[in-house]
Amino acid sequence: MNPIRRRRLWFVVALVAAAALATALVALALQRNVAYLYTPAEILDGRAGEPVASGEARFRLGGMVADGSFHRESGSMQASFRVTDGDAELPVVYTGILPDLFRENQAVVATGRMRDGTFVAEQVLAKHDETYVPKEVADKMGLAHEKHGVETPSAEAEL
Repeated sequence: MNPIRRRRLWFVVALVAAAALATALVALALQRNVAYLYTPAEILDGRAGEPVASGEARFRLGGMVADGSFHRESGSMQASFRVTDGDAELPVVYTGILPDLFRENQAVVATGRMRDGTFVAEQVLAKHDETYVPKEVADKMGLAHEKHGVETPSAEAEL
């Protein structure tokens, strides 16, 4: 084989190997950073899986802040509240500044891990107005509303 062709062949092989390695590393990094959305009922009944319940996996918890559940010690940044989906409630603790729109009976999505039966949130997001709810939360909350016969604003408007 011609030395120039051999050099080109090795260059192409090295380039393909480098591209494959880079693709594998990117896919691995993205897979580690994926945070799936679960409701309290899915976590407590085991549908979310053992890594979620044990605190191994980082995930998003979606639902509504339960009425009368918010508590913050005076002079402390640690807040505790319960998130509900209509079927189950899960206690949540968060250390930090909560969003301005955070309040009881409002939709919330928190990212974090389970620890000793309590969800320890790293980040808390609240919906920004009366009509917006993230699609995943809306779908799961819609199922809970149907199951429990809760009237939704869109159902009331159709009447």
